[in-house]
Amino acid sequence: MFSLKILIVEDDPVSALLLQRALEKNKHEILGIADSGEKALDVLSQKHADIVMMDINLAGELDGIKTTEIINEIYGIPVVYLSASSDAETLNKVVGTNPSAYVIKPFNIRELNMVIELAIYKDRKEKELQKLNNELEEKVKQRTKELYNANIELTKALEKEREINELKSRIVLNVSHGFKTPLTSILSSAQLMQIYAEKDHPMKQKIAKHAVKIENSVRALNNLLTSVLFFGKADANKIEFKPKKMFLGAFVQEVLDTVNAGIENEVKIKSELVNLPKVITSDSELLYQIFENLLSNGVKYSKNGQEVIFKLEYADNKLIGSVKDYGVGIPVEEQYQLFERFFRAKNVGIVEGSGLGLSIVKKCLDVLNGQISFESNPKNGTTFRVEIPVS
Repeated sequence: MFSLKILIVEDDPVSALLLQRALEKNKHEILGIADSGEKALDVLSQKHADIVMMDINLAGELDGIKTTEIINEIYGIPVVYLSASSDAETLNKVVGTNPSAYVIKPFNIRELNMVIELAIYKDRKEKELQKLNNELEEKVKQRTKELYNANIELTKALEKEREINELKSRIVLNVSHGFKTPLTSILSSAQLMQIYAEKDHPMKQKIAKHAVKIENSVRALNNLLTSVLFFGKADANKIEFKPKKMFLGAFVQEVLDTVNAGIENEVKIKSELVNLPKVITSDSELLYQIFENLLSNGVKYSKNGQEVIFKLEYADNKLIGSVKDYGVGIPVEEQYQLFERFFRAKNVGIVEGSGLGLSIVKKCLDVLNGQISFESNPKNGTTFRVEIPVS
């Protein structure tokens, strides 16, 4: 662990002293202890800090949240919130200030050290990303100026470049968000599990609950990484059709087991398997991407207690599959965008997703010479139907 210059903002002298000792034990330099937001800003105007440990409730006119907003605007220093409360109201107040981390009192030294390292790492990566974005914007401006007086073909080339830059920006936005949400959940749940484990009375149910949250978050992160890597291969024309013999029943069960393991909203999958041969020849990885994404989407956008109907049959050397849900459906005016990368309909609400699933399905079907169609109405659900040649 590297040594950092840290400012403590805490109006409780005992808590401030304990925090100072914990930080000094980890070889950090304490610039000072401020018991109000005004004093904290005064210290920062005279001394450089690497990180600020900020209590939410402070004496004076500036509370921890308002003080953090000012620090973000003037100094751009990472701030770690300190609070004895983890209720939803408190979390909603601090989320708008983009804190680097959130520590629940009481904390232990190991936990504190881990949070500080993550906060510094997050701050550095965000600044690196901002620098890269600024450089990219500057290059785009320069290129635009050079092409200002160019002919029609150069103007078309500029438009194409703009589209590419927009796609890059969307990739950065979606991937960054996709990383942040699961990792934040992992960290928060791990901290809560530590607190529960230190209690004298049993907390098995709560520990199990947060363990499930960790597992689901990691699964979501892995799925996002898999999707991004898939399109990396697709853009490099490295997706190949690799047919081999496969046991169809085992394959279907694997897909269902994977999707069922990730269900969080009590949706049930009802399967109808018709005339399926024991063995077929096809690319199992591409088939897996198709059916796993379609089923996962059907489950994700259904309400609690609803069913997703999965039907798969074999006819005329084709696998004919359909996935029908009774969920939110797709707005008619947005359906033409359905297979575009990163597209998410306006009616998905707070349901998380990267907008890559259906574009992956379409890409796999193109490689397999398959076809896809769908019918959808808002609030009445969606049915996807695929036909895939196999031998």
